[in-house]
Amino acid sequence: MVDTPRVASELTMAMTRLRARLRLESSTPVRSWTWSQLSTLRRIIEHGPITAAALAQVEHVRPQSIAETIAALKADDLVATAPDPTDGRKTLLTATARGHDVSNQVIAQRELWLTRTLDAVATPDERRLLADAIKVLHKLADAP
Repeated sequence: MVDTPRVASELTMAMTRLRARLRLESSTPVRSWTWSQLSTLRRIIEHGPITAAALAQVEHVRPQSIAETIAALKADDLVATAPDPTDGRKTLLTATARGHDVSNQVIAQRELWLTRTLDAVATPDERRLLADAIKVLHKLADAP
């Protein structure tokens, strides 16, 4: 029988450690952005133009937190705002060319390290297991 509380605890620790390692594997110029800022930037690229409220919802954070993140991204010229053409009370966020470049650079660096490391330390069976686990992780992230 699986000890679910223990699995939850160990999963949290493993994800925290892996996230820190991925951040470390980025080159110096991109280390100044936090994980949440880069995640938010990636969401804006994937779902933009998007409102801050919709972004907070898909990122599972409070509107105040997303406002701070957006302010940091705007200050670094990674995102731009424009009025919503269908509702002038709303503002839409889009990634700038610099935002696209930073996001692509970070993703490429982290994925290169992770690919090399997976090939070096994980067996083919373990890599298949991880592929299946990814589906479960997405379900957990999207759970109500």
